Amino acid sequence: MRVAALCDVHGNLPALEAVLAEVASLEVDRIVCGGDVVAGPFPRECLDKLVGAEAIFVRGNADRESPRAPAGTWEWIVANLDPLSVAFLAELPQAVALGGVLYCHGSPRDDDEILTRDSSDERFRAALKGVEESLVVGGHTHVQFERVVDGIRFVNAGSVGIPYEGKQGAFWLLVDGESVDFRQTPYAVDSAAALIRASGYPSADQVAGWLLEPEDPDAVSAYFESIAT
Repeated sequence: MRVAALCDVHGNLPALEAVLAEVASLEVDRIVCGGDVVAGPFPRECLDKLVGAEAIFVRGNADRESPRAPAGTWEWIVANLDPLSVAFLAELPQAVALGGVLYCHGSPRDDDEILTRDSSDERFRAALKGVEESLVVGGHTHVQFERVVDGIRFVNAGSVGIPYEGKQGAFWLLVDGESVDFRQTPYAVDSAAALIRASGYPSADQVAGWLLEPEDPDAVSAYFESIAT
């Protein structure tokens, strides 16, 4: 089965549109949305695009109200979604198995669990305990990487909407059976940043800044490790 895994869209509509256009040229069987689709400047539009593409969804930590979200952010997102969409997000599963691959957000057991390329084998073992699949695809930390622990491959698809890769673009994963292909799709980031700043989203300036000057993946991974431990 050929699957496009799109994680951490974060309401970045121009990035999502660019990725979906590329996906359409690759003849994939399914699209999996690996969480955190609406927490950003264009929540309704991004959700509608993925629903229209018949994507399979798993829940991300930012697809629900979180005490770590900046004040007013979740309220703004809800105000820009219809009640059925809010209910849809609330009922999303923690993980989905498809074609022998397990898809999740943070980890199969917790949508907010932090796993980076620098995490210890012990942390990966605990997060993947009980997993029967040999390949697990996640997101959450916005950096593409692959780790193998006790015969299980954990692959982070990266982020479509707010990548921390040290370079511009939209990052995602193409899964073809047991084969994985880290993808980077270019799009007009300057124009996207201008649209985001005009969106009214409470954290619009911060998001635009991340897109224009992407965070370094090593520094981000180290930061996530510091708050995970």
